[in-house]
Amino acid sequence: MPLLSRSDKMCNVENICTNQNKFNTKGPPTPLSKSFNDKKADENELSIGLIKSAKRTGQLSLCNRGLGTVPDNVWKIDELVLEETKEVDFTRNDNSMWWNAEPLKTLDLSSNVIKVIPGNVKFLQHLINLKLHDNAISSLPPEFGELKGLMNLTLSHNRLATLPKEFYKLTELRCLSIAHNQLSKIEPDFGDLVMLNFLDLSHNKLTVLPPGMGYLVRLVELNLSHNELQELPPDIVNLRDLKKLNISNNSLKKLPPLGELRKMEILDANHNDIEELPDFYGCNALKEIYMANNFIKIITDEFCDQMQHLNVLNIRDNKLEVLPENISLLQKLKRLDLTNNNLNKLPRNLGLLSQLQSINMEGNKLSFVRQDVIRGGTDRVMKFLRDRITEEVVNETRLTTDEWPDKYTLKKSQALMVPGRDLTAVPDHVFAAAADAEVHVVDFSKNKLNSIPSGIVQVSDTLTSLVLTSNNLMNVPGEINRCRHLQYLDLGKNLLMDLPPELGDLKNLRELVISNNKFTKIPRCVYDLENLEILLAAENKIDEINVSSDALAKLKKLAVLDLSNNSILTVPPELGNFTHLRSLELMGNVFRQPRHAILAKGTASVLSYLRDRIPTN
Repeated sequence: MPLLSRSDKMCNVENICTNQNKFNTKGPPTPLSKSFNDKKADENELSIGLIKSAKRTGQLSLCNRGLGTVPDNVWKIDELVLEETKEVDFTRNDNSMWWNAEPLKTLDLSSNVIKVIPGNVKFLQHLINLKLHDNAISSLPPEFGELKGLMNLTLSHNRLATLPKEFYKLTELRCLSIAHNQLSKIEPDFGDLVMLNFLDLSHNKLTVLPPGMGYLVRLVELNLSHNELQELPPDIVNLRDLKKLNISNNSLKKLPPLGELRKMEILDANHNDIEELPDFYGCNALKEIYMANNFIKIITDEFCDQMQHLNVLNIRDNKLEVLPENISLLQKLKRLDLTNNNLNKLPRNLGLLSQLQSINMEGNKLSFVRQDVIRGGTDRVMKFLRDRITEEVVNETRLTTDEWPDKYTLKKSQALMVPGRDLTAVPDHVFAAAADAEVHVVDFSKNKLNSIPSGIVQVSDTLTSLVLTSNNLMNVPGEINRCRHLQYLDLGKNLLMDLPPELGDLKNLRELVISNNKFTKIPRCVYDLENLEILLAAENKIDEINVSSDALAKLKKLAVLDLSNNSILTVPPELGNFTHLRSLELMGNVFRQPRHAILAKGTASVLSYLRDRIPTN
């Protein structure tokens, strides 16, 4: 099956797929024969079958073939014709015939040991995707710039020290990775690659970025990590479509104001020499900030005011000495890492972060927090902080019942907290002021309220945490469902026997405390709280655990369930299938199985014990 070029010149390709073991000699060859043999072996890797497949699909993969050179026919592949028959039958429906051939659009030469890309690469004028990563390429030919249609190019894990000036003519590039090379400089012409969406220049030796990077206005993701950058060019803030910026592991001492990057969602600036947080005013989409291993000494009030939408803040291994009181403004924060700083105290309002799922504080000088609390995990730390808030407020100077927090206090703390005041009612004007201050937290614990004040609906648009523990509540009004953003609700230590069906409308509720009441069953509405993660129902009169598909089994996110000190008669074995539970408390009930020794071994052992007792038929 010989190959013919369209200029009718014969290309002897039959040798490509024959005698493939001819040069597999034993013993070390001479350098000359080795070079010849390796080249011949490389040519043989491009078989007739691969050529036919490439001409049918427009795709050719020679990935991980041990190639030291690129077979010459790769560059000629669009010109090669397979002579199937001497008589051409145009009625045949055969996609492999030359007149139906697809030009090569995708070429994968990755994971070889190729050192040189020849100028013949220019013949692949239809190429869109080119994979050259994981090779030994030290330079690119000027002809590389003639691949005008190239959109996706990977050159990572090579030995490139420079790029030819013609490289910057690849103006259709959308995705470019040159990570893990030896680039020490890129030209201002880089700004001509204006169609780029993704750019990875990580793990090089760049000390400076040229002016013109700001022209890459379509960039969505930019990775500059593991270089030697000491500053960012001012025009980097022009990248207004940027969503992810990685500048970690450089030598940056400061960052410019980043407010123009309005679409940025993730900033990774770990392992630099940054001494203060930049101005984030305007970064309304920013969800994750990583600033570990820097020299930051303070988190400012302005930062907390600007970053109220933040989900993740990792600022471990810095020089923090104090946290601002208004850190409670970061109400959407889910992960906070303060490990290895110089903190000796924590702000009281830190306990008001109702969405916090993970907090790390090891390696500080927190003399007032016991180490067993710190090691006890996020739930224990947050409970400690919330209890501390209540205790400190109660211990402050007592106010008469007609003295309430002023609007300035409400605005600064974003919380209406009046525990331990023997309250039997709360005036509407107090809720009106709280609504103006957009409070997130309301705490009326340790009072004498018989019902939830009706004015609570005035703060329903912003309320995320409601604490009503240790009152005389006998019922909860259905209007509670208007507090649709509520995530933490504490109704413990009251006189409740049931909850209204409307409470099931609180689809954002993550933690519900109904301990120390008079419930005989878990209220049906609880099973509608689809995002519930923590349910504390200890110290009641609950006599059953309903694990049916319309009860506890509906709570797919439930991680903590406390039913200790109730009147539960039996524990259904099917509870063992609730492997998403990380904490299950059942001590102090009347059932005989599982025995106390099993319960004492912890949640995993209890669940395993129960699973082993599920009927098999």
